[in-house]
Amino acid sequence: MNWIDHESYMEIYPPKEFNFKECLIFLDRSNLEVLHQIKEGSVYKLIKVKESLILCKIGFINNVIKVEFPIGPPSIHFRKKAAEYIWEWYDLDQDLGAFYQVANQDKVLKNLAHKYYGLRIMCIPDLFEALVWAIMGQQINLTFAYTLKKRFVEQFGESLTFEGDTFWLFPSFEKIALINVDDLRKLQFTSRKAEYIIDIAKAMINGELTKELLLQKKDDQQIQWSLMRIRGIGPWTADYVMMKCLHYTSSFPVADVGLHNALRNLLDLERKPTIEEIEKYAADWEGWQAYATYYLWRSLYDKNI
Repeated sequence: MNWIDHESYMEIYPPKEFNFKECLIFLDRSNLEVLHQIKEGSVYKLIKVKESLILCKIGFINNVIKVEFPIGPPSIHFRKKAAEYIWEWYDLDQDLGAFYQVANQDKVLKNLAHKYYGLRIMCIPDLFEALVWAIMGQQINLTFAYTLKKRFVEQFGESLTFEGDTFWLFPSFEKIALINVDDLRKLQFTSRKAEYIIDIAKAMINGELTKELLLQKKDDQQIQWSLMRIRGIGPWTADYVMMKCLHYTSSFPVADVGLHNALRNLLDLERKPTIEEIEKYAADWEGWQAYATYYLWRSLYDKNI
């Protein structure tokens, strides 16, 4: 991590392949988003370090990410933790040079890589949040998934109010392990999804499921198998979590509806491509399937490519 602490604010120096504006477009894709707010080109994000809530204002000036603290700066230890979170959130450890080498030789990705150059996967550093968000999104449209998330966060999450705005944290697994299925049914979760989410929270309480344990597995296939042994997690959910939380660039949610729609639009197909056809398109994406998928998702927010 490349950063400088100025006590009242921080500067984070991203790699050259970084486009703050493109990341902002992705963060701003739903007006139902409850875990960050975008105002005048800056992102307001609430972060929890130990028991402290830290409100960060994240902007971009002269190729530097500037992080300010509207309520006042926390201690140096907490500032560093906040910088580490933001570094991971923007996936700044990833060297995208190799991805662009692949993309520039690929007929599907070439134009996307040029158009969205510097876009990085907006990650979900917290494993519980990544798992729950993925489960929420199963078999429903994105708008309803955001509606469920908003209800879930506002019912069970912590918040902080500043200058009339309320900023929210995703609920902790410790809190969710103590609720029951009916508590989520009231928010329009299905019984199955409610059971899956509460079971995951209990597994994390017991120490059976942690980000550290997953990352200790020797390869991505072992991680995928470990995730898929959890009730409610199939291949798509496992790949999504590996991509968004565990930073596996080879993760490929090949059954994703958004991926299918993006390819159909981009290639002007009469129908959605089959899994077999997608695998053929992706033959040269080896090692970078997650970023290829993410750039294809990004294309869905443009009317014309």
